[in-house]
Amino acid sequence: MIRFDDLQLFVRTAQSGSLSAAARLLDISPAVASAALKRLEQQLEVRLFVRSTRSLRLTAEGELFLGHARLALQSLEEGRLQLAGNKAEISGQLQLSAPSDFGRNTLLPWLDEFQQGHPRLQLRLLLGDRVSDLFREPVDIALRYGTPEDSSLVALPVAPDNSRVLCAAPAYLARHGEPQTPEALAAHNCLLYMLGGRLHDRWCFQDGKREQSLTVGGDRCSDDADVVRRWAVAGFGLVYKSWLDVAADVQAGRLKVLLKQWRGEATPLNLICAHRAQLSRPVHLLREFVQARCAELLARAPWRS
Repeated sequence: MIRFDDLQLFVRTAQSGSLSAAARLLDISPAVASAALKRLEQQLEVRLFVRSTRSLRLTAEGELFLGHARLALQSLEEGRLQLAGNKAEISGQLQLSAPSDFGRNTLLPWLDEFQQGHPRLQLRLLLGDRVSDLFREPVDIALRYGTPEDSSLVALPVAPDNSRVLCAAPAYLARHGEPQTPEALAAHNCLLYMLGGRLHDRWCFQDGKREQSLTVGGDRCSDDADVVRRWAVAGFGLVYKSWLDVAADVQAGRLKVLLKQWRGEATPLNLICAHRAQLSRPVHLLREFVQARCAELLARAPWRS
């Protein structure tokens, strides 16, 4: 019989592209992880990954099995959450900070669904792109992209495989054409974002072993990531955004992913708090809930097609 932890390791490895990274996320040794993957392949009688000294990629059989493994884990998690909810209803107030774009357009409907399942829980949601001072501000936890600069903070992975993607609206592409290489961005209007007074005008791309980083420019910038995404949807230029922020727009046809052969900068989403004592049962349930929803969006990410 296939073991739950072997399935979990397989999915984590596929998401991160690294067996050692998956082992760290699951808090097991590389040797245990290697043995688990070997055991799963023996049970399935197929090779799930093609390995080399520097890379790890799914085989065709691995790609096929990945969807089934994700569904199985999701079903088990939903069952566990339902049982946990039946055992003891969570209550009280949960204070959460989240990025403006992700919070308004992706997280908000998820929180509605989460609160419907836990009607005695009160949510206090703060949205903004400024990094919250978790030691001073009235929030319990924060969802933030990237690893926190303050090493004293507790950071738990929510979407470790998330990356930025280059996008534009069909209307913009009809007027200006579609760039075929990163160098071609010099001829396009790039919509820029500011954080902490710093302009994010250095866009990075990777194609296998090749990496390319270039400075871009445009006629619009904002310190609100949601504004930048809205400009892109309105057809004012190219945008370089987290896949979690633009997945709904791409799926609805409002934005198109460009340079699919080039993967954008890694943008992991983490749950951050000041002390481990704040990792209450409501926090753990919310993290697991958001983690499952992010996994569904990442399963449709362009680098997985």
